[in-house]
Amino acid sequence: MSSLAPFRFLLPLIASAALVACAGTGAPRDRVPSPVAETVGAPAPAIADVPTAADADAADVPAAPDTGVVIEAFDDAARVAGDASPASGTPTDAELDYAALYGEPVYDPVYDPTLPEAAQMPRSYDPWEPLNRKVFAFNSAIDRGFAKPLAKAYAKVVPRPVRLGVTNFFSNLGQPVSALNALLQGRPKAAGQSLGRFLVNSTLGIGGIFDPATDAEIPHQSADFGQTMGVWGWRDSRYLELPLFGPRTLRDGFGLVGDAPLSPLRQVSDDPVRYGLQGLQLVDLRTRLFAVDSMREGATDEYALIRDAWMQRRAYQIESVRRANGDDGETGLPDYLYEDDAMPTVPVDVMPMVPLSPTP
Repeated sequence: MSSLAPFRFLLPLIASAALVACAGTGAPRDRVPSPVAETVGAPAPAIADVPTAADADAADVPAAPDTGVVIEAFDDAARVAGDASPASGTPTDAELDYAALYGEPVYDPVYDPTLPEAAQMPRSYDPWEPLNRKVFAFNSAIDRGFAKPLAKAYAKVVPRPVRLGVTNFFSNLGQPVSALNALLQGRPKAAGQSLGRFLVNSTLGIGGIFDPATDAEIPHQSADFGQTMGVWGWRDSRYLELPLFGPRTLRDGFGLVGDAPLSPLRQVSDDPVRYGLQGLQLVDLRTRLFAVDSMREGATDEYALIRDAWMQRRAYQIESVRRANGDDGETGLPDYLYEDDAMPTVPVDVMPMVPLSPTP
């Protein structure tokens, strides 16, 4: 033992070396990565191999699914469910089976013959459109430069109750013309209502300024000779834009000639009084068009908008007479389409013209 004493200090070193050698066979220790080695000299990480079925059996781990088998199984499930691609446009197996079972054609979601036809909007008959557009431009210039500013000043200065009285007055003056045309259209009841409104408002309403006939539930009727000719059979007429009178049809142009002799204002022989009343009626009519000004200004084609709206409303007015006479049954149209306030037109007596009656 004494002979080994000089080497006693080497025993700890030998034991430490043995432990390090044994530890080398295990997992390596963690180390701090070098930025240079990681970015420059480090190799690309290897992609882990997917274990096969044999490896899975040996290592007792689940094997990765076969991609081709998964896709084929998904396609089989889609065919069983009848789920075809919408972009292909081909019917599914379920749709084919249903058609074969019940003896019906395959349903086409794009075209269904059982659905009703699409609604067709009526087209305005306007063969004189180039000329009508020129007249429309002239009327628009007169309106923007004269009629509309005057109507705005009138609405700003005159209180609303007074303006309402003016509207009632001129509306009452048109009732005799409506009564005669309603009688010509074969509507004696409507003619009696128009005449009754005129008598009640002219007396109890102090010349028509007030409207007691509405309180008495006497309905307002509106009829003119252009409408009468439409009821008589002239229903399809070409559009016509008249200077200062605005939208009309050729039929309604002749209607103005028929209504002119019955105009109450045309019977006034005093020129200053007649011109003043006609000017006041024109300004009152323009204030009633304020409601449609915003719609006109926002339209891409103002002429087409006014033409189509006026033509459709005119057709509705003629159809309302057929509805009242029981011809072709109910039209199912809302009542507001038959009212003059929806789009009032320039009456025949609003323009300053020579009176029919001779001046004494």
